[in-house]
Amino acid sequence: MITLCGITISNYYNKVKLALLEKGVPFTEEVCKTGSQDEAVLACTPLGKVPFIRTERGALCESEAIMAYIEATWPTPALMPADAWERAKLQELTLFIDLHLELVARQLYGQAFFGGEALSDANKERVRKQLVKNIAGFKRLAKFAPYVGGDSFTQADCAAYVSLPLVALSSRIALGEDLLAAAGIDWKAYAALIGQRPSAQRVDADRKAGQAQLAKT
Repeated sequence: MITLCGITISNYYNKVKLALLEKGVPFTEEVCKTGSQDEAVLACTPLGKVPFIRTERGALCESEAIMAYIEATWPTPALMPADAWERAKLQELTLFIDLHLELVARQLYGQAFFGGEALSDANKERVRKQLVKNIAGFKRLAKFAPYVGGDSFTQADCAAYVSLPLVALSSRIALGEDLLAAAGIDWKAYAALIGQRPSAQRVDADRKAGQAQLAKT
């Protein structure tokens, strides 16, 4: 059985969790905070990042590697197409979300979500310009028909559902404008669609519980 390690407020943890739930894969969860310097953790995830998984064959880190392993090991129900080109295009879209949207917006999270110090005006403008450019690129790849990659729920939706709201909200709070909405992306309608799925409802409930617990500490 898989053990999913990390924290329920992590979007990358929830990306993997969504895939596991959608496929009906039995798994347990183990709380592990990002940045741990415990040797047992570093043996599984050398940079102390979450999520990672423990399996009967050993540990595996990096969400995209985990997602590929899950799809190959439990091919049904499929979250990726059988056709190599179509599968690669969805991987392209997922990586675009992770690297060019979420990772850029992450620079705003300290101020937006954790009460941290705001970036300097110069750095805010730098992040704004990069996000505007990257969101325009994302629009060229995304379909929202009605799912982010087309007419079927896929791994790309596991990434989009947990990350697009963070990009939108962090830009609105830290930069004064929801840059996704400003670019004409109706992410709220998309999130509402995915949010009807039992897997998403489970992830959301666990995330909210994790946030409430964090607020108490």
